[in-house]
Amino acid sequence: SLLKTEPSVLRIIQMVVLALPYVSINKLFDPVKTGFFSYKMSSLCHICFLYCKYKEGFDMEVLRVEHLTKIYGKGENEVKALDNVTFTVEQGEFVAIIGPSGSGKSTLLHMLGGVDKPTRGKVFVGGQDVYAQNEEQLAVFRRRKVGLIYQFYNLIPVLSAEENITLPVLMDGKEVNKERLEELLNVLGLQERRKNLPNQLSGGQQQRVSIGRALMNAPAIVLADEPTGNLDSKNSQEIVELLKLSNKKYQQTMIIITHDESIALQADRIISIEDGKITRDERIR
Repeated sequence: SLLKTEPSVLRIIQMVVLALPYVSINKLFDPVKTGFFSYKMSSLCHICFLYCKYKEGFDMEVLRVEHLTKIYGKGENEVKALDNVTFTVEQGEFVAIIGPSGSGKSTLLHMLGGVDKPTRGKVFVGGQDVYAQNEEQLAVFRRRKVGLIYQFYNLIPVLSAEENITLPVLMDGKEVNKERLEELLNVLGLQERRKNLPNQLSGGQQQRVSIGRALMNAPAIVLADEPTGNLDSKNSQEIVELLKLSNKKYQQTMIIITHDESIALQADRIISIEDGKITRDERIR
């Protein structure tokens, strides 16, 4: 039954069987040496061990949200923006979060990115409890672990496209990885615009710079809040294609907030939110 649900395990078993004449499995696991039966049992243990390592490598949980709740105001003025939200995201997933205006999706994104603290609940990124950190640690977390893409770009107007992209690295006191920078400029189609200031770029080009800035530090997750909301349909699709390419090329975990269902349907998974609660969580590919 395992082989029916996990075809890749068959390849692992085949490799183990081919290796058996050359490897003493008993020496690796040191079971009670009772002849051929022991040899077969220890071989089975080895196969199970390899399977577990296989699963660890490909189903690694990068984000875990537990009972996340955010309340604004008190008494009669109390508004529950998020209500006991729980879900996980695996490494390399492309997730779209959709919902009507005021549903809590942007509030959720800010919680995931360490921008706004929850009233209750926890957020874990790469196994790290985000809100167990102090303010200084949170600032470092946001620079290193999270890439943020906003609807209105949020570029520094006096910095060139290249300088905006490398800003998170420089703020972290690190040396810019020139090879990664050149690759991102090529992928984003910004080589010829690298020295331009934001006001010398189109809206689509500014959002490409914003994507480059988010990817430059190779973060654990990229969070995009309505990244196409300020663009026309042509530029919107180009930005979505770039996000999909980043997801596939770099195995970059991507979470995008959008009200556009056609964009959401291009993700691997859709989470719907209404009144601060998850109403649907569906994997579509």
